[in-house]
Amino acid sequence: MFVCFRAKRFFFGLSFVCVMLALFVFMLSSISVAVGKKTEQNGETTGAGMSSTRSLPIYSVDTKEKKIAISFDCAWGVDHTQQLLDVMEQNDVRCTFFAVQFWVEKYPEYVEKIVEAGHEMGTHSRTHSYMSKLTETEIKDELSTSRAAIEKITGKKVTLFRPPYGDYDNLLIDTCNEMGLYPIQWDVDSLDWKNLSATEIAMRVVNAAKNGSIILCHNNGLHTAESLPIIFSTLKNRGFEFVPISELIYTENYTIDSTGKQKANT
Repeated sequence: MFVCFRAKRFFFGLSFVCVMLALFVFMLSSISVAVGKKTEQNGETTGAGMSSTRSLPIYSVDTKEKKIAISFDCAWGVDHTQQLLDVMEQNDVRCTFFAVQFWVEKYPEYVEKIVEAGHEMGTHSRTHSYMSKLTETEIKDELSTSRAAIEKITGKKVTLFRPPYGDYDNLLIDTCNEMGLYPIQWDVDSLDWKNLSATEIAMRVVNAAKNGSIILCHNNGLHTAESLPIIFSTLKNRGFEFVPISELIYTENYTIDSTGKQKANT
């Protein structure tokens, strides 16, 4: 009977150890998952025994100069484009337009107007696709043909690219860099495509803009042109200068941190 009791104690102790061991393994795996999620949110992905940095476009620029860039994506229509050009001329502002190839081919006269007014053109892809779903060959086709369509009209080299929908992955960003295109995002979103009022658009922009900001607008936003005088006057009064994106970004000797901010190497 004593032996039986000791055997029961032994098996109970063994069971307790097994349960505690299983609990420890579960807690360890939970911590690993949590750390992995946090790391991914910080712009890195962690694999088994190795880590790699995510390839990122330029969201903004780290600069002490009070310079910012306003940009307009062109994909649908030109109803308000001339008004945009007029307001920028009145306020002595130069900007960047990102155009889809089919827009360029449909409205070549506006491509000419944009460049003649002192603004710059970047590509916004050939078909306005979700670029992260494309193969490398398809990406190169989107970029090369859309860039060529703009260069044919303007006679100027295209060096900037904005992914449609802001959608990208490592393959897209790495391919852009290989092709000599700087992938550009934004850190200030006007949300003008939601048909906000001119005041609402302006307040979103002026409240978020800072040194090195890149502002996203659209050429065919319903109230975008109306918002520009407020944006320009307010930010100029704060000492900001509007420049095209190619004059804001660093073109060599730079790094991009996990937030997408481009920084000059020192």
